[in-house]
Amino acid sequence: MGQKINPQGFRTGILYDWKSIWYANKHTYADLVAQDHQIRRFLDEKLKLAGLSQVDIRRSINSIDVYVYVSRPGVVIGRGGANIEELKKDLIKLVNPKGRVHTNVNLHPMEIAQPDLSAKLIASQIAYQLERRYPHRRAKDQAIEKVMNAGAKGIKIVFSGRIGGADIGRQEKYTSGKIPTSTLRADIDFAHVPALTRSGYVGIKVWIYKGEKHTK
Repeated sequence: MGQKINPQGFRTGILYDWKSIWYANKHTYADLVAQDHQIRRFLDEKLKLAGLSQVDIRRSINSIDVYVYVSRPGVVIGRGGANIEELKKDLIKLVNPKGRVHTNVNLHPMEIAQPDLSAKLIASQIAYQLERRYPHRRAKDQAIEKVMNAGAKGIKIVFSGRIGGADIGRQEKYTSGKIPTSTLRADIDFAHVPALTRSGYVGIKVWIYKGEKHTK
């Protein structure tokens, strides 16, 4: 099972909390799920320079609290809070496209203590390098060294697609340390980021094992 499922989804409710916390009836549930997806896609595009790792969404009756975990919170806030106010306005337009129901949006920038242990940031960095024709083996070697030096217990990187511009797609897997994917108490961060190279998309998956945590 641990090899066939998202490691974070596998441990949700056991090690990790839900990334979206709200209640909805059967008539509005699908719309709110789609809206959460739109919010995450929008912030992922807007906060690339801030090093966005995770977005948590909590809803109440007339407000939405959005927690963005970034490596550079100063980029989100901006000079005098200008950037964060602009983001709030854009998010309000996104959740109220027709302006019928007023929903207040609160944006909370949260700083990541160890960016080198974030699978999303590592995968995004590798994708950025591949898109600029950087050798994928050199990129993965640098990523593995950085993550292991940061104190990780293990890392696994998988490339899928036309790696290095090859005519035939293939998959390459690289590991260092251990990745106990079937152990529920194992704290594993996971991310999947596509890289649009000159030859087509190359999928990049990253697992980072940080050690064991106590289950809830």
